[in-house]
Amino acid sequence: MNKFWHKIGEKLITAFPPRFSGVDSLPQLAILGLLSGLVTGAVILIFRLAIEWPLEHFLPGEGSEAFESLDILTRGLLPLAGALGLGLLLHRLATQDRKVGVAHVMERLNYHQGYITMRSAVIQFILGVTTVVTGQSAGREGPAVHLGAAFSSLMGQWMRLPNNSIRTLVACGCAAAISASFNTPISGVIFAMEVVMMEYTIAGFTPIILAAVSAAIVTQVVYGTEPAFSVPALTMNSLLEIPWILVIAIVIGIAAALFIRLVDSMGRFNDRPIFLRVIIAGVLMVPAAILVPQTMGIGYDTVNETINGELGFWLLLSAGAAKLVITALTVGLGMPSSIIGPTLFMGATLGGAMGLIGAEIIPEHASSVGFYAMLGMGAMMGAVLQAPLAALMALMELTRNPHIILPGMLIITTSTLITSEAFGQKSLFLTVLKSQGLSYQSSPVIQALRRVSVAAIMDKSILRIERHLTTEEARKALKAEPKWLVVEGSNGPTSLLPAVDLARYLEDHGEVAAENDAEQPKSIDLMDIPANRRDIAPVQYQATLEEALQEFETTSAEALYVQRHVAPMIQRIYGVVLKSDIESYYQYRRS
Repeated sequence: MNKFWHKIGEKLITAFPPRFSGVDSLPQLAILGLLSGLVTGAVILIFRLAIEWPLEHFLPGEGSEAFESLDILTRGLLPLAGALGLGLLLHRLATQDRKVGVAHVMERLNYHQGYITMRSAVIQFILGVTTVVTGQSAGREGPAVHLGAAFSSLMGQWMRLPNNSIRTLVACGCAAAISASFNTPISGVIFAMEVVMMEYTIAGFTPIILAAVSAAIVTQVVYGTEPAFSVPALTMNSLLEIPWILVIAIVIGIAAALFIRLVDSMGRFNDRPIFLRVIIAGVLMVPAAILVPQTMGIGYDTVNETINGELGFWLLLSAGAAKLVITALTVGLGMPSSIIGPTLFMGATLGGAMGLIGAEIIPEHASSVGFYAMLGMGAMMGAVLQAPLAALMALMELTRNPHIILPGMLIITTSTLITSEAFGQKSLFLTVLKSQGLSYQSSPVIQALRRVSVAAIMDKSILRIERHLTTEEARKALKAEPKWLVVEGSNGPTSLLPAVDLARYLEDHGEVAAENDAEQPKSIDLMDIPANRRDIAPVQYQATLEEALQEFETTSAEALYVQRHVAPMIQRIYGVVLKSDIESYYQYRRS
């Protein structure tokens, strides 16, 4: 398999050698985006079937989400037994291997250039299936994003692509996963760029869009063309509802801030054994499962019932509040659950409950409960993820109704501002990373440097040359007209020498020899002649400009030689990069 993908990567690089490492390599990135979407779509299908098949056979009701139909004893024991199994599994894993979900993908992008391992993908698959099947308060979207990003990253690694291309593939996998999960390709694209990458680039849009579309097509072949929820025709009955929509936005914003703060507060127990924390999370889930069984699993059946106005006020309020508290506590304690699905559940139920209150206050003007449930979903997603545009796109695609745009924009932006400005809460994923002692660099400079590989700006006019050589060998080397000479030492390259300095040395000593009627020195030591030598250090061909700058700071080198493994124990040098080259490139692009 590795050889197959490696051959594809070599053909792509050969077809577009100068541009593959740059920001303008659209043709080949478009092909990769399409492949990423197809691969991710297939993986998400397998993941969904792994969840739905056992639940359809285990649950007594219809479908794969009817946890409410279980008897009380089973509802209580199922999540506890699942927590025991998850706790044992996580206890046996190394700390790094326990990290899953969207936050882990963001960590790999920020600290490891998007490199995700097959081991991580397998662990996420197992944990994602187990949390949902055992009735934990969890979703399937977070694991789907992790799986899509992982397999797209692995595809790039197997092809030995530059790191900037692997980063783009990770974004493609994220977009494809959301698109395949909800059948919402546009929101998948915006989610990848707004939530995960936290940047918008013209070059990134094309491959990410192709990935989202191709993944949606794959899942539509099996599940049809309808979105994840069955949404009736919705419309705002009157402009008089706007004040009430603003009230709901405030309530949702407060609820989102509470959710994020609860998750963050549980982070203080991160130093406790993971087995103990997950067992406690399972114990906390037991009363919620017994009293409010709607909190178990993904809960999209409850969301559909809410949208269609089939649930009463107290059930909506209790289900929304219970889902908020139990999900925050269990995720904060270390349960490897996705929060995107629970976020939509909370928003729908709380929004539906507020809609019923509005119907009592202004019965002649109030819209349907489903209308407020959908607004609540968008508002909660925007506030928790701090991604208003992704939430609005999801709202539009799920309803397929342009009438939702105006109230959707109002409630999403207001709730997002309430959470971030009034309560000072950042995106839940950034909060989780912070609790792990990590940060997410998203400054314009860092983003610009991450998009480009060193191969895009390296100077390829080089010649590897031995330190000691004869005058004849030196003249022969200069006939190739290199700009730089990479001086070889006993353990590899040791210095970078301008070729013009060697030429000047030969010319000067030739004139001196002629004046004195003597012979020119037969042996030359390139480390001894007058020259503007630079200390050098290696950087891999796949590295981005950000990694190159880090290498300059770490090694204190004055130049980097770009190398790549072409065979076991054999490194080929492709060019050299100076720090000034990186600075000049950024200044040029910015202007």
